[in-house]
Parts: sequence; C-alpha cells; structure tokens
Amino acid sequence: MGFNSDYPSVDDLRIKAKGRIPKFAFEYLDGGCNEDVSLTRNTEEIRKIQLQPRYLRNYGTSSIKTKVMGMEFDAPFGIAPVGLQGLMWPNTPAILAEAAFNHNIPFILSTVTTMDIEKASELTEGNAWFQLYNPVDNAIRDNILDRAEAAGCPVLVLLCDVPTFGYRPRDFRNGLALPPKMTLANILQIFGKPNWAFNTLKYGQPTFETLRPYTPEGLDLKQLGAFMDKTFSGRLNEEKIKPIRDKWKGKLVLKGVASEQDTQDAIRMGFDGIIVSNHGGRQLDAAQSTINSLTEIAAKYSDQIEIMMDSGLRSGPDIARAMASGAKFTFMGRSFVYGCGALGNKGGDHTISMLKTQFKQVMDQLCCERVEDLPKHLIK
Repeated sequence: MGFNSDYPSVDDLRIKAKGRIPKFAFEYLDGGCNEDVSLTRNTEEIRKIQLQPRYLRNYGTSSIKTKVMGMEFDAPFGIAPVGLQGLMWPNTPAILAEAAFNHNIPFILSTVTTMDIEKASELTEGNAWFQLYNPVDNAIRDNILDRAEAAGCPVLVLLCDVPTFGYRPRDFRNGLALPPKMTLANILQIFGKPNWAFNTLKYGQPTFETLRPYTPEGLDLKQLGAFMDKTFSGRLNEEKIKPIRDKWKGKLVLKGVASEQDTQDAIRMGFDGIIVSNHGGRQLDAAQSTINSLTEIAAKYSDQIEIMMDSGLRSGPDIARAMASGAKFTFMGRSFVYGCGALGNKGGDHTISMLKTQFKQVMDQLCCERVEDLPKHLIK
C-alpha cells in the first residue's frame, strides 16, 4: 500500500501538516495542557526503554500479527479516538476509518469527533470500536449504546480520565475552549491555508455528528459550548459503569487508567481490557508517564485483564518498546491526524504503512518472530 518515502517519520508528517493546517487547529491537535510537561515526558520515558537482539538464535521470519479482544489484527497498533478530527483536516475520520479497515487494524471513533457511529460502521463493515464520553442524561447514554450495538461495534471504550476539561493555554488564546469563538486572527489563518479552506468547503463545517440527534437546533457557538459542558460534566464511577456493563453485550474497555487501584477496580467491575493512558498529556500536566504506569500495572495484572496503552508513541520502535514493557496492544492518535494533515486522503494509508514497516524492521533486527515474545528482549 501507499508508503511515501518523502515522509518516512511521524516528525516529517507533523512538520508538513503544520504548514497546511491553520494555527488554531494545529495547536489544538499538537498541544498538551498547562506547560506540556506530561506531553513531553510520555515520549521521553518511552525512549529510555532498551531492547536486546538475539542474533545467533535460530530465526525464521517475523510476524507482526497480533490478537486482542478476541480478534486478530495485522499489526499491534490501532487508531486512537481523537475529538474534532475534521477540524484539523477535513474528512479525517473517514480517511482513517477506511485506512484502518483496509490494513486490518482497529479504529476507535470518539463521541466528540466529526463522523457519526453509523458512518464509521459503514466504512469499516461493522468493525469500528466506539469510545463513549459518558453523558449525564441516561436516556442519551442508552440511545448511543443502542446505536453502537446496531452498528455492530465489537468493542465499547469508556473514558475515565476527563472528570474536567484540561487547561490548555493555546486553545484559550485561539478561541477553541468551550464555548469556541472565531477571531479575526483565526480567519486570517484560514485564508493562509487554501487547501484546508477548500476541503472544509467541500466536506462542510465540522460538527459533533454522533451527538446531532441530541443537540437542540439553532444554537449559536456559545450555546453549543454550554450544551456540551452540561451534557458531559459527569464523572465516571462504579455507579455509572454498572448500567453500561449490564446493557452492553460486546467487549468493554476502560481507557485512561493510570494506577494499580483503578486497574483492580476495572477487573472487579468486569471490564475485558484497559488502555493505560494519560490522554496524550492533555489532561494532567503532573501525570506519570504512560510507559511507567504500564510497566507497574502489567507486572501485576497482565494475566487478569488485557492491557493496552496509548499516549507518547510516535514510531515503530516506540510501539516495540511498549509491547516489550507489557502492553498487549497500542494505540496512537496525533500521529495519524498528522498524516491526514500532511497528505490528505492518502495520509491514513501512508501512516499505517510507515509504522508497519518501522515496527517490522525492529522485529527483524531483534530476531523476534512473534509480537508476544518482545518482553524477552526487554533490558530491565
């Protein structure tokens, strides 16, 4: 499939995307919270992990196929949920859903992205996972779950690490906090990015498509912001999880886990898996790095629940480091959106192909035949 040798790394895609996306949209994607300490720490700590090759062992060939949640995928990584994807580059969720399906990797749709559950299901033939921002209104919650079930979503991902919205200085300056506003500076930035502007006209102004049936008509931007804040102001706890667990018939995953205590609770409450994450450094700027949280959790609980990870991964070697440290699977968010920003409709295919190639090279270099054997190459 479509590997473009002009952009052989996520960093290359990021630089290209920055030149094609208006500043306010790029900074929404690219930034963390507060001073970006957690954002930076995530990747720095991952890259301290070292792996040891075994050159003289009998070695055939490496396979990067991986099983998680009872399904086999062609690589040990998937596309993490990202809100407002169509703001960063028009039609991004559709581009990524199609690419994920074609490459047989998971695509997770966010409640607050710019494509609805039904379209995601259509593009992935019922294979899209769905991440639920738990609404305050139980009727909305149950209706969204019914729609996800009707769409065939095999996995429901509950988000637990947004009890409050992150403090993001760039977004405040750019008018992208709720309620959003369009400043003169933002309008001028749009004029400076004609490809982005043309594609936005082509695909339409991005909106929260999954939430459209529940949003009152005729709201201005300020009213929409107030509605979103009111609708998703509830924290996730055991009382709110139980009716979801009782209602949902598919696999259930808790995303945003960062402690042994929450892992224990997830096991007790009947989750099938967890995603160790700190929301890409966008929520708590004093958080432990995801790789350190993962290492502690996987050492004790990997035989009791399927443990996945996101936040801070930017390359095939990063994915290998996480898998060697105890992750059964990994997810990446920003990297794929950079790909769409850089290469448009070809961005999803290219980014997946690139990461597959990078990861396979690490496996071959380690002389590691199976992904599940990567922990044997970890230098502790």
